[in-house]
Amino acid sequence: MNILEAVLNAQGGAAAREAGRGLGLSPEQTGSAFGALIPALAAGLQRNASQPGGLEALVGALTRGQHSRYLDDPSNLATPDAVTDGNAILGHILGNKDTSRAVAAQASGQTGIDPALLKKLLPIAATMVMAAMAKKQLGGGMAAPMSTGTAGGGLLGMLSPLLDQNRDGSIMDDVLGKFLGRR
Repeated sequence: MNILEAVLNAQGGAAAREAGRGLGLSPEQTGSAFGALIPALAAGLQRNASQPGGLEALVGALTRGQHSRYLDDPSNLATPDAVTDGNAILGHILGNKDTSRAVAAQASGQTGIDPALLKKLLPIAATMVMAAMAKKQLGGGMAAPMSTGTAGGGLLGMLSPLLDQNRDGSIMDDVLGKFLGRR
């Protein structure tokens, strides 16, 4: 299961519905918004994890962060802690607010949803992505987090299928296409 599926299907879809409901989005709009936002988050996670020490830092954050609580009990997504945690995650994944704004603007162009709403949803999406990865890491034992291949199903295996949409073995053309508006 890729990261987008894990987020959308958490608690039978209740977590995604809760996230969207808090912003007045319909379930269809929420699914569309996550479909546009999560690939950018996955690309940032993939990039960070490929840096020296990055994968170990990600595993450490997943272990210490207690992120899974956001998917275990979707009502936690409506708390200020979810936004605070999400903004901290965005700082690590995307680096700065300008990049977050660009991601929201790009997603708005893809979905027709107001970029202001997507900027509000972005930290919640980041929180949910980390929660899904934490659940995978905790459920997968110690070997699974270090797996980088998609076949192994490790943490990075959750990201790669979403990023390599044309299945050519490279995520770069897919990610660049998203950011350059070719998709």
